[in-house]
Amino acid sequence: MNTNLGSIIAGALAPGILCAAATPVATVTNMPGLVAFWTFGEEAGQPRHSVGTPDPHPLLEIGGPIARVAGGPFSGYAADLNGKQYLHIPYAATGDLNISGPAAQVSMFAAVRIIDLKRSRTIAGMWSEGQGAGDDSGTRQYALLMNMPTYGGPNQLVPHISSEGGVTRRADGSAFPWCGDYAASQSAVPTGRWCTLGFTYDGRFIRAYINGVLDARPFDPVKDKRTDRYYTHEGPDGGPRGINPYFHGRGIFRFDPALHAKTKPMGGSDFTVGARYAVGHPLGEGSATVGKFGGLAVFNRAITDAEMKTLHEAARIADLK
Repeated sequence: MNTNLGSIIAGALAPGILCAAATPVATVTNMPGLVAFWTFGEEAGQPRHSVGTPDPHPLLEIGGPIARVAGGPFSGYAADLNGKQYLHIPYAATGDLNISGPAAQVSMFAAVRIIDLKRSRTIAGMWSEGQGAGDDSGTRQYALLMNMPTYGGPNQLVPHISSEGGVTRRADGSAFPWCGDYAASQSAVPTGRWCTLGFTYDGRFIRAYINGVLDARPFDPVKDKRTDRYYTHEGPDGGPRGINPYFHGRGIFRFDPALHAKTKPMGGSDFTVGARYAVGHPLGEGSATVGKFGGLAVFNRAITDAEMKTLHEAARIADLK
């Protein structure tokens, strides 16, 4: 257990119990399946540690010290990302964040204040895309991303899951130029104000949540740029995959050093916050995310709609500026 936890959540409840008396931090740390929870209370220049979990999962700064600013939802502070910096855990140290395998499930919850969706594409995840279009050397696993217009996600929340690590492949083995396996919200990601963003993957469907609510979106193949048979005829019972929820159903890629030594020579993906490796660069697409990060949680199961709402309410974003 993290040694700083007691001072943060004095009087926390027993694991698995949630009620109105729980502090905001305890509401998160008492939720079953928690792997990591960062509240970003540390000063610039210090690793950001997970609270309430056996592994502190220190997030290391890349690109220089990342400012701490007042006003976050869980610690009273937030990490202020400027578009040139991000946080990461090297692949070899990811531990139980390395969620993977054919039966894997995962959920992520973030309390953030995003600026400029054109530049800000990444919340967090294990998501290394390789060298660009058509390149199959990536080691993608799971990620909470934003503004991916290629397959119908412009300005939307677009949580991704990959079973291949590299590009998406149809049932016959033919390849897409990119990974196209993501849900896309109906609404745009809020900018210039605090919000909560989240996703769940239950081994079948990816679901995207904005401010604690499943932001359901009906499937429109033409509008969503998903007319390929992969989207229209390779979903459940030979039907469409949908868009939010989105049917994936093939598990999460697991990097095997022996099996993938030649095909994926860069190795497994780091866990990153605020940026990802894409088009041959750790600040893929030109820059990292701009905005404040006040809370980030990862679970090794698909949390319920009610639990996502509980996390959102714990963040009390209406009280933040």
